[in-house]
Amino acid sequence: MLEELEIRSLGPIRHAVVNPARGMTAITGETGAGKSMLLNALRLISGGTVSARTVSEGDREAWAQGVFDVTPDSTVGALAREAGAELDDDGLFLARTLPAQGRSRAVLNGKSVPRAILRDLTDELVAIHGQADQLRMAAPARQREFLDSYAADTAELDAYRAAWKRLNDCEAKLRAITEQESETMQRADYLRESIDRIDRIDPHDGEDTELKAMRDRIENSAAIMQGVGGALAALDPGQMGVDSETGGALAMIEQAVHSLQSIGVHGVYDEAAERLSTVETELSDIVFSLGGMLEREDGEGDLDQINGRIHDLDELTRRWGPTLADVIAWREKAGYELEDLDASPERVAQLTSERDAARAAAIEAAEHLGERRREAAGELAEQVTGELESLAMSGARLDIEVERRADDGLDAHGGDDIRFLFTAFPGAPRLPMGKSASGGELSRLMLALELSAAQKGFSSVAGQGMTFVFDEVDAGVGGRTAAELGRRLARLAENAQVIVVTHLAQVAAWADAQFVVSKHVADSKSDPASADADTVTTVDEVRDDMRVHEIARMLDGGETETSLTHARELLDACRL
Repeated sequence: MLEELEIRSLGPIRHAVVNPARGMTAITGETGAGKSMLLNALRLISGGTVSARTVSEGDREAWAQGVFDVTPDSTVGALAREAGAELDDDGLFLARTLPAQGRSRAVLNGKSVPRAILRDLTDELVAIHGQADQLRMAAPARQREFLDSYAADTAELDAYRAAWKRLNDCEAKLRAITEQESETMQRADYLRESIDRIDRIDPHDGEDTELKAMRDRIENSAAIMQGVGGALAALDPGQMGVDSETGGALAMIEQAVHSLQSIGVHGVYDEAAERLSTVETELSDIVFSLGGMLEREDGEGDLDQINGRIHDLDELTRRWGPTLADVIAWREKAGYELEDLDASPERVAQLTSERDAARAAAIEAAEHLGERRREAAGELAEQVTGELESLAMSGARLDIEVERRADDGLDAHGGDDIRFLFTAFPGAPRLPMGKSASGGELSRLMLALELSAAQKGFSSVAGQGMTFVFDEVDAGVGGRTAAELGRRLARLAENAQVIVVTHLAQVAAWADAQFVVSKHVADSKSDPASADADTVTTVDEVRDDMRVHEIARMLDGGETETSLTHARELLDACRL
């Protein structure tokens, strides 16, 4: 939602700040006062094309900034963070500088960004419906998105997209085999030979580390045997078949334990005996372990076989490593790839069958989606046509065609061609939207579409808290129809922010806030900054009596007691 729009040096407006209402805001003023510059400012911060000729005469550049209330977890918030913006409670600042000569500069929360970033963000924030902005909804893609949102066909659309992806995957695999046969066969041969080599050796994770440790033990077995044997001989000579008068350390400690226990007097001797018994138990465990080491080293294995196995494993890790775990993972992945590249007639036939089944499933999903679209198209067209009747466009109608493509043609969005066709008045040709009406008629058509969308709980674009801007929507309208137009705009403003540029009091009176664009001859004494200018254009909010006087001026061009009374009555009556 737009909280503030600030403008500098754009057309006749040297400086202006507009704080629109959260509901409906009316922009009014005399013809030629510069109301269109507000729309140019919005186009500027939306990344649109604005002529450098709109820079105020004598100034080097124009500048506009919009401040939007955006929640960090919204789609816009996510897009802004992707662009490098930091979001806080102050909102989202979109600014753009337009020099009289040279390239414009776009800024997002103080950081320079490509102009396309502003366009992506404002696509979720602002929808401008003016004579120069209707082409967006005239695009077939926008019409399809609008109809899908109205139809609430998310389930059918998701089902189709899944089927479409499956079809594309199958076609890609089949194409890889049939169109790149030579390269594919070479790759398949390489994968097959590599898999065979790995399978022959059949490694397991960590095997090379285990074998190298075993080899180290075998190569150092003499030293190991000597060291372990010496330790055993010292601890328990009997383990090594050696006669000893003392019986070794273990026997001597055992003797010491018996000697202390034979004292027969309780005291510190008991504690010493218990401690020596613990040492004896620990030494017995050590002797047992060392004896096992001698047996293992004596029958460790054939060194040549171990070295040969290590060599084979090293060859694998050099090719597909660096570890055996990487080799095993590569082999598994290569197996799956080989299945996809297998160009045998059986594999081609299998993929062809899968492709045909996927296409049949996609066609079926497209038919379900198309049925939902056609049902919604009739409902939407009828509702919009009814809204047009209330907007002084009696006899105008919208028709929505959802045609199934010939030969079951499919694309990423289904199998339908969707067209919004507008008939401006009875007898007029039914033409594609955007080519069949004036700017004012198209603005009212867009209002009718937005009202229909609001009743379904969505808008013509994906963002929440949208700002809708209408220009020329009141062209050719007057009297009771103008009041009804204002009511419709106010109704839309119940669920979104609406800004309307209007010259009709019956429309402006429905607004929650009103800004007047006016110009007057500059007074160099009171306004030295404008001494060289012929006129000054200002944008001011009018409230209370000032608003009554502005509505009265819009009613009959003057401010008589009669027009002022009428203005007060109109403002009182324009409430939902």
